[in-house]
Amino acid sequence: MTRHNNAYRPNLPDLMDLCAVNYMLALKLLANREEVGEVREFSIADKLHYVISVNEVTRYTSLITIEQKQLNVDEKLAEMLAPKMIIRLYHDAQAAEVVSSQAIRNIKPKYHYPNDVMLLPDEKLQVNAFLKEWLQVCLAHGQTKVSLAS
Repeated sequence: MTRHNNAYRPNLPDLMDLCAVNYMLALKLLANREEVGEVREFSIADKLHYVISVNEVTRYTSLITIEQKQLNVDEKLAEMLAPKMIIRLYHDAQAAEVVSSQAIRNIKPKYHYPNDVMLLPDEKLQVNAFLKEWLQVCLAHGQTKVSLAS
């Protein structure tokens, strides 16, 4: 009797390709200007905005936050429901990786399923694919506003 192992196996080349695309898209949105405190806002619709903030810049990496903001909505409710990601840009590898999404920090490449917080086996791939969609929407439909945080 042959036993089939259907456990998820991360595909590193696919993940690296996705991270390379996200890096290119992120740099386009940042207009190749990464200064700590810089904030870029992208209005997609009257009530839907994405905000990209530059948190840290070092020689080889940068740390940015991208979050969805909804206007004219209860602030506490919007903060709980609005997606937020922290992304590390690796300049030497030309890759952008989601390091935190919502309350999940240090996302692992693979999770056993089911688990206590119901993360998908391919959660890392999923959040990086979601980041790609966000970045593409901002590039395709966003009206830009640039500011420096005080």
